[in-house]
Amino acid sequence: MIRIVLVGGIGSGKTYISRLLGFPLFNADYEVSKIYKSDRKCYQKIKKQFPKINFSYPLKKHQLIECILSNQNNLKKLSKIVHPIVRKKLSLFLNKNRYKKIVVLDIPLYFENKINLKNDIVIFVHAKDKEIKKRLLKREDYNSKLLRIFKKFQLPLDVKKRRSNFIIKNNFSNNSAKKSLRYILDQIKK
Repeated sequence: MIRIVLVGGIGSGKTYISRLLGFPLFNADYEVSKIYKSDRKCYQKIKKQFPKINFSYPLKKHQLIECILSNQNNLKKLSKIVHPIVRKKLSLFLNKNRYKKIVVLDIPLYFENKINLKNDIVIFVHAKDKEIKKRLLKREDYNSKLLRIFKKFQLPLDVKKRRSNFIIKNNFSNNSAKKSLRYILDQIKK
């Protein structure tokens, strides 16, 4: 099985690119969202970890944002609760798709969580800052302070770029992205 992993900055379009690939996809952000909505054990652990914050089940995005903004170290605490669950879900996904030729992993904290394997094909998704900002401002939950906190917990983009096998310039145009992906897939198959 070939594992294609997409990394890049927040809002660079990793999910957009991952969908264009058309292979079985593990999207870590989507899995985290599902965990917050439906995992009672996770909810109980978070409620216990942060007794001063008024969490309700299912966890609401605004409650989590409030928790992180009240103390940026809370992001680390949340991660320690949620990331092991995401790892289990990743393991289940990989097991379910073990006979597939290629799978795609959209995992923003791929390097930071040390889940990289030597043979993984890592694609760095690069987008212009202007495009990223425009896209982020469209998100209903955009918060510049929260964004700065998230960036502190991530490796610098130039480090991720250096550790990647390929770089795709995402201008959010299907034709351009598909052409770049075709080239990358041809290289992988060689």
